[in-house]
Amino acid sequence: MFEIVFLGTSASAPSARRGLSAQLVKHDEYRFLIDCGEGTQRQILQAGIGFRHLNHILITHGHLDHILGLAGLLSTFMRWETIDELNIYSGRWALDRIHDLLFGVVLRGARPPMTLNLHEIKPGVFFQAEDFEIAAFPVYHRGSDSLGFKFEERARRPFLPEQAEALGVPVGPLRRDLVEGKTVRLPDGRQIRPDDVLGPLRPGLKLVHVGDAGQTEDLVEACRGADLLVIEATYLEQEAEMARQFSHLTARQAAELAVQAGVKRLVLTHISRRYREKEVLAEAQAVFPETQVARDFDVYQIKQEG
Repeated sequence: MFEIVFLGTSASAPSARRGLSAQLVKHDEYRFLIDCGEGTQRQILQAGIGFRHLNHILITHGHLDHILGLAGLLSTFMRWETIDELNIYSGRWALDRIHDLLFGVVLRGARPPMTLNLHEIKPGVFFQAEDFEIAAFPVYHRGSDSLGFKFEERARRPFLPEQAEALGVPVGPLRRDLVEGKTVRLPDGRQIRPDDVLGPLRPGLKLVHVGDAGQTEDLVEACRGADLLVIEATYLEQEAEMARQFSHLTARQAAELAVQAGVKRLVLTHISRRYREKEVLAEAQAVFPETQVARDFDVYQIKQEG
């Protein structure tokens, strides 16, 4: 299961009800903060999440409304919170700005309070765990080496407990071994193979996150078949020329991408103060009905069915 918590959903500048870009993705004990706009640490506290296990930060690009919160977050770690290691992942241009912000402004020659690693990443898989991986892919946006992120569970064969029960496989280590692909022997001497208790291979869950973007043609394959697509919708179609000028998307463009890529659900974020939420939602739902507009502190989960 993946869970995403929206900590900031406003475009460019905060509004009375929306903070700047930040989302937290959870998977088991792992937590990944995506972008860290100004005020993110307060949003983390207000959401009741806290800073425990917040060891990985993924930055879509280096524009200030997506990185300024890193300064406050590091300051908080220096004074109040303790973690052993902090890993920040992004493209080169963004990392250069982050380095200047953290080492040139916040630390100013002082040692960071934890092991602080700045990882330059390029398109492809850059993080692997036992049952999922994260890949980056290029995103076109004005003046930046922007990246999107794809969280994907490994394909697996589901365990069929009713089959195991019928074959007399007791609950415990023998079932675990079967899930891991091992043949087991029951106390009565019978051998049970994984094929006897595992269903057909099915793909894992897929969560795709796109930050600021100026076009969608190059995003279709990265988003293909996503269970949940999170993407910006800064403008409405009536101001499509302005969206093109500033390298952002309209709600309609985001919805059209969802249709082309065959995603299951679409969540829009990076919402401009110039529009009402219901206007953004109406434009997108006219093209892709399974659309929602994220608000600060909204939580979305994607789970395997059945």
